[in-house]
Amino acid sequence: MHGYLIEMLQCPSCHGALSWTVREREDDRLLEGAADCTVCGAEYPIRDGIGLFLTPDLPRNDLWEEGSQKLSGELREQPDVEARLMNVPLSDLGPADLFFRGLVHEERGEFEEAERAFEQARPGLYTEAYLACSEAQFEFVIDELRTGVGPIVDLASGRCTLVVDLVRALDRPIVATDFSPRVLRRDRERLTHRDLYDEVSLLAFDARRTPFRDGSVETMTTNLGLPNVEEPGRLLEELRRIVSGRLLAISTFYPEDDEANLAALREHGLADSMLRGSAMAAFAEAGWRATARNAVRGLAKPTPKGEVIEGGGIDALPVAETTLEWCVIDAR
Repeated sequence: MHGYLIEMLQCPSCHGALSWTVREREDDRLLEGAADCTVCGAEYPIRDGIGLFLTPDLPRNDLWEEGSQKLSGELREQPDVEARLMNVPLSDLGPADLFFRGLVHEERGEFEEAERAFEQARPGLYTEAYLACSEAQFEFVIDELRTGVGPIVDLASGRCTLVVDLVRALDRPIVATDFSPRVLRRDRERLTHRDLYDEVSLLAFDARRTPFRDGSVETMTTNLGLPNVEEPGRLLEELRRIVSGRLLAISTFYPEDDEANLAALREHGLADSMLRGSAMAAFAEAGWRATARNAVRGLAKPTPKGEVIEGGGIDALPVAETTLEWCVIDAR
C-alpha cells in the first residue's frame, strides 16, 4: 500500500485514529509495518505491501481459497487427472477445464500460460453478447473517469479485471481491495508480471466495515462486486459514509418474470441486488442519488461444467438461459 492512504484510513472496528509503525518501505510504498488503533487497541498489519484491515467479528467465506485448495488437493491425489488437465494442448480442453488450468498455472506463477488458458476459455464460457455487454460497461466507466484526479478505490476487486483496464487507461492511483489476502497476493504477482503494479495499492478489508474515514473516498468503482458481498446488511450505508464523490458500480439485472433464475437468486440471497427495482430502491434508502446508466441487454447462458475436473463449475448463475440487463449504477 502507498503512503497517501495513511490520511484516508481509520480503525474499521471502532473508527478510531491509527498510529502507524513502518518497518520497511520502498519509495512511497509501505511494505512491512502495522497500524494500531489508538482507541480500541486493534492492530492491523502490513505484510508484503498489503494492508490487512479485517475485523474478526464478521463471518465471511473465502470461496476462492476454498476452490483453490479443493482443486490443488484433487490434482495432488489424482495425478492422472492433473496430467489430463495440464499435459495436453489447450485445444483438447473444454472451456471450464481451460479456466481451471489457468488457475493452476497462476498458482505456479506461470502467468503467460495462465493468460493463454483464460483467453481461450472466455468465449466458451460466455456468450458473445455477454462479453460485449461487459466490455461496454468497462469502456463507459473508463470514459467517465478520464478527467478526474486522485485515487480510485475499486471494491471487491477479485482477479483485478477492472483494475487492469483502469491502470492501463488512466493516469491515476488505484486501490484494489478484497477481503481475501490470498486473492490480493495473487493480484500483486499478476500485476507485477504485467508491469502494472507501480500505481496500485492493495488493501484487505470487509466491504461491510471498511477502514476509510468519513468522506475520504472521492471515487469508487466495482465490477459486479456488490452482489458478491455475503449478508450485506448495511453495506450501501457504509459505502455512503466513506464516498464523498461517486460510486460507479457495474451491475447486471435479471428480468422480473424469470422464474427459473429468480428461484436461484432467492436461494443465494441475491434477489434484492440483482433485480433492478429492489437494487435501485436499496440505494435510495441508503441515502444515494443513483441512476442506471449505459443500459444494454444481452443473452446469457449457464457456464459449462468441467469434464476433466468432472462437474466443476465456474459461475452459479444463471441457471437457465436469460437476457441480462447490464448497466453502471452511477451513485452520488
